[in-house]
Amino acid sequence: MKLSTKILVGMVAGVVVGAVLNQLSSDSGSFAANLSAWLVNSVFDVVGSIFVASLKLLVVPLVFVSLVCGSSAMGMNARMGHMALKTLGLYMITTAIAISLALLLANVINPGMGIEMSADTNYAPAAAPSVKEVLINIFPTNPVQAMVEGNMLQIIVFSVLMGVAVTHSGEPGKKALEVFQSFNEVIMTMVGFLMHLAPYGVFCLLAKIFSELGIGAVLDLAKYFFTVLLVLLLHGLGVYSVILKLLTRLNPVTFFKNVRPTILFGFSTASSNATIPVTMNVAEKRLGIDNSIASFTIPLGATINMDGTAIMQGVATVFIAQAFNVDISLGGYLAVIATATLASVGTAGVPGVGLITLAMVLQQVGLPVEGIALIIGVDRLLDMVRTAVNVTGDCMVSTIVARGEGLLDEAVYNEVSDVDTFKAGANSEDGVG
Repeated sequence: MKLSTKILVGMVAGVVVGAVLNQLSSDSGSFAANLSAWLVNSVFDVVGSIFVASLKLLVVPLVFVSLVCGSSAMGMNARMGHMALKTLGLYMITTAIAISLALLLANVINPGMGIEMSADTNYAPAAAPSVKEVLINIFPTNPVQAMVEGNMLQIIVFSVLMGVAVTHSGEPGKKALEVFQSFNEVIMTMVGFLMHLAPYGVFCLLAKIFSELGIGAVLDLAKYFFTVLLVLLLHGLGVYSVILKLLTRLNPVTFFKNVRPTILFGFSTASSNATIPVTMNVAEKRLGIDNSIASFTIPLGATINMDGTAIMQGVATVFIAQAFNVDISLGGYLAVIATATLASVGTAGVPGVGLITLAMVLQQVGLPVEGIALIIGVDRLLDMVRTAVNVTGDCMVSTIVARGEGLLDEAVYNEVSDVDTFKAGANSEDGVG
């Protein structure tokens, strides 16, 4: 059984076991309820939390070392700035398409019709940073502090500057680059080790989530939930396939087969940042994207590419407007598209960014922010799906940029196996391929 198949099995088993435990826990005080609580809190929560912590452990060193190597390789290339602008432009365009599609389908399905919002709903969004703060905060005053806090934009800026400096440092720079390249190989081997534990970590994460939420959370807001889910699937499978085919002429089916591990990890962890080690490994080993491209586009995408979040914001805006019987004009919808697209960059790295940007969007068109309280119940489940869409978009944009720069190995893109991607050692023959 391939490793990615094992992960898929772990996902399905986790959902089933979590749903069963949720039913058992309903009879409070019984042996079954106590056993369920013990399994969730003492086993699944512990193993799942350790697994996610292990992924996050690798994010900062992997991004820093890999991006130094990649930017040093492109340091003398005059197209580096062009590549960065192309990447940023593609991310913003796909986000604008995502929220436009969400607004269109939400107005066709009308998920908020007939719903009466409770007058005592209460939600207080965190303050979003100003444009001035965003621009200033991109540049680190202390690179070590940026790494400690996991501030990805600051880490990217410092890593690129370091890589360019390595290129212009002559012989000392060559020696430094050799050290970074060696560290990069070591970190990728650590990623390989962790991947072999992935099916168990994924199982525990999903078992815990569904034991707490159950299926009832979906049924309470079924129309809203399935509207968001429909748009996410259409965008992730349909829009990405069309864009990839038009701009690269590559086979989208092959693309989705190759990025399956990234999709599964994004869904399980609900965190683009935690999935970075897997996404970069998949980009280089399964998609054939050169490290000089992947080391820049993947961390940047994990920070600012929020297509899935934009879709949630679009559907939620229509849902809340319909529930409150507020008519949003065409100008209002255009304002929603512009606000959500720009906010995806402006609020990058802010905790709870999806709900913060949604609050900004609602305020932009005069809708009550407290309406967010009604969709929070199913937001955790939808967050998993939209993260899977986000990381798929990261890989898609990276593939387009690499193809345009002539840094995509089509032989790797068209033929790769799990054992090549997740090899944990030089002689790995444990049946994962």
